[in-house]
Amino acid sequence: MIEHDNVYDALTVDNGNAQWAFGTDFDDPLAGVDTSVPDDIDAGLLAQYCIMLGDDALISAQRLIEWITRAPELEQELGMANMALDLLGQARLLFTRASAADPTVVPYISPTSPAPPDDRLAFFRSQEEFRCVRICELDNGDFAHTIVRMLIFSTWRLGLFERLTESRDPFLAAVSHKWCQELAYHRDYAARWTVILAGGSPGSRRRTTDALNFLWPYTEELWATTAEELTLADKGVAVDAHTIASDFHETITHVMRAAELTPPQGISTGTLAGRAGRDGVHTEALGRLLTELQSVARADPEGRW
Repeated sequence: MIEHDNVYDALTVDNGNAQWAFGTDFDDPLAGVDTSVPDDIDAGLLAQYCIMLGDDALISAQRLIEWITRAPELEQELGMANMALDLLGQARLLFTRASAADPTVVPYISPTSPAPPDDRLAFFRSQEEFRCVRICELDNGDFAHTIVRMLIFSTWRLGLFERLTESRDPFLAAVSHKWCQELAYHRDYAARWTVILAGGSPGSRRRTTDALNFLWPYTEELWATTAEELTLADKGVAVDAHTIASDFHETITHVMRAAELTPPQGISTGTLAGRAGRDGVHTEALGRLLTELQSVARADPEGRW
């Protein structure tokens, strides 16, 4: 127990608690979980798949964290902070799994850097090395914009992890059960607020409609499954996103009907020569986000915080 009148004094003495040092004093996040890669699975492809899913979570968490002190109400601020923590936890485990499957994916800093693999993947990759879908990285906009994005993203991600509970990768199968519970809450939270905002004042309905019209074209990218995902899906490890499209649209249609909204049809943000977020092609918003996210770690890669 910390017994100090001054909280800053408490941070500067040895009180027996784990210290903050790039996460190096945390317990092993994969303790007790079989981390062996099945013999017929390409460990490099598995690592890249975990990085994709981890990047989605990390960038989405960072966007939610930006609402701290800015949310409409304290209750909503706490709710978004908790959901951000859920996603950060997912990102950390996925990055750790990626580095365990294929250590070559981890950025090299120096022989003396204290940064563990998950922090290196978060803080020491360039924009083009991130593989998140682009809907995650877009600026928050207003509260309605964030809520609609959360509805789309969490519905899609929940569908992925519901199927990953049966993955042949023992790690993905183990963690997916817990993450489905978290993501179901995220989806339901966003669905409830979508209906509230759409049925509120003319201003809140307009903002919700504008958010839906802006974000919906990015859903096309959610079904653009990469070659790595398809190869792993054939092996029973990953999920072909096309297989969850019908469930996704069924859920969204139910929410839209309750909110009396209609998503735009036949509109897509398109790709750059067939490449998008999974291929390292991103919007300018990701560069600004990474500048803030990575600034402290990059200022002193050898530091212990």
